[in-house]
Amino acid sequence: MSTGQGVQLDALDARLIELLAEEPRIGVLECSRRLGVARGTVQARLDKLVERGVISGFGPEISPAAIGFGVTSFVTLEISQRDGHDLVAAHLAAIPEVLEAHTITGSSDLLCRIVARSNTDLQRVIDQIVSYEGIRRASTIIALAEQITYRTLPLVRSAAQR
Repeated sequence: MSTGQGVQLDALDARLIELLAEEPRIGVLECSRRLGVARGTVQARLDKLVERGVISGFGPEISPAAIGFGVTSFVTLEISQRDGHDLVAAHLAAIPEVLEAHTITGSSDLLCRIVARSNTDLQRVIDQIVSYEGIRRASTIIALAEQITYRTLPLVRSAAQR
């Protein structure tokens, strides 16, 4: 995870990341051929990008809807400040439908992205979330359609241009 210290990317880093994003199963040798650089250069760059936390994984990207979780929602949680965030985060991490949770500023304490099989199932997930005594209140917003999927390549391209 990044510490907030900006990592500088150059054009080769950006091209390598883009190639890996477009073809995740590509090998280092094929990357070097397509990028026109030595295999050792590609491997060294890749190792540094992983070490610096720029690349955080190589696993497949999963579509929750494709495996039956067609309802996406965002839930803000107000928590008991006395218990802190860590215990609530551990409770949330034990719920498979909680895809991510972030500590936030404003009137709520946490923002979660959750999925469910249906609106009825969403109620079950929300009930499971709020069953923890450290959570005082939840507010849920159901996403109707995804307009822009989670993406980072435009950000990588921008960072490499600076």
